[in-house]
Amino acid sequence: MSDRHPMSEDSILMRWMRVEIGKINDGIVSERKTLEHLLSEDRPASRTKAGNEHVFDKDVLRELSEKLPADLQNKLKLPVIFFSDTKVPDSCYLNDPNALEALQILGELSKMRRMQQGKLWVGRSIAYTIMKKYPAAVQIAMR
Repeated sequence: MSDRHPMSEDSILMRWMRVEIGKINDGIVSERKTLEHLLSEDRPASRTKAGNEHVFDKDVLRELSEKLPADLQNKLKLPVIFFSDTKVPDSCYLNDPNALEALQILGELSKMRRMQQGKLWVGRSIAYTIMKKYPAAVQIAMR
């Protein structure tokens, strides 16, 4: 008789998925900086979880600075990160109230939207559309 515990296929699948999600998330910025700080850099960039450089588009940063109030530029950390949860296949959530405020000012999300229990859920297509409009300033992380 073997000393090994039987493993269900679900636990093996979940472990494999966690490894793959970790690889996907290697490109997510781990060192988020405020918009104000990034604007002061000659070459605005941050480090990813894998240690690579994530370079921000200066034109996008300038556009954000022109449209957002100075006090929010001090608080808004970039990139804005939406989280995609494997248990909710068609939606993503935002857990940063400053990012929500910025996206509302930019007209990307309705001012009627409110966070509930620290999260704002939006359709995945909305998150991807926002990410395409503001390259390098928005990311989607897997959970």
